[in-house]
Amino acid sequence: MADAEIDITKDRCPMTFVKVKLKLERMAPGERLRVRLSGGEPLESVPASLRHLGFRITEPRADGEGWILETWRPGGGTVTSGI
Repeated sequence: MADAEIDITKDRCPMTFVKVKLKLERMAPGERLRVRLSGGEPLESVPASLRHLGFRITEPRADGEGWILETWRPGGGTVTSGI
């Protein structure tokens, strides 16, 4: 179960990843964020960017209105690169 949710289906790159990253930075380590995103570029770039920065993610799954993935930061500290 997610602790917070963000909908980036109406956003365009690079704001899709920027909004997710900023939301995660305000969350405590271990808290889960549910991300609702569109297919295409966001579905390719957001998970790849999160993995690149060391976030763990679930496999994106279709939900009829777009895609859902959950992510969380496994440890403490802040993320300082990637934007």
